Amino acid sequence: MTTAVPLISSTVLSVNVTKSQEQNLYQSSGAIVAAIVVGVIVIFTAVLLILKAYNRHMRGKRELEPKSSKASVPPPLGQNSSSIPQHPMVTSVPVGIHLQSR
Repeated sequence: MTTAVPLISSTVLSVNVTKSQEQNLYQSSGAIVAAIVVGVIVIFTAVLLILKAYNRHMRGKRELEPKSSKASVPPPLGQNSSSIPQHPMVTSVPVGIHLQSR
């Protein structure tokens, strides 16, 4: 009987250690998940801040550079050179549209 008591107590002790290790594992896995979530949030925030700074930089760069010459129209020659040039207006009607009267 003397040998049976240490076996039972060691079995109970090993179960307690196993539960304690399991509890530690759950706690550490929760901490790992929390660390991963915090890391993802930090990375996401950093990317957003970098994109915001890049957008500001590019907007400032676009505002400082001269306008392209494609959009500018040379002024007309003659006595009405200060007036706004008028371009001919072309309108088209799609072929598929037909007016029906009932």
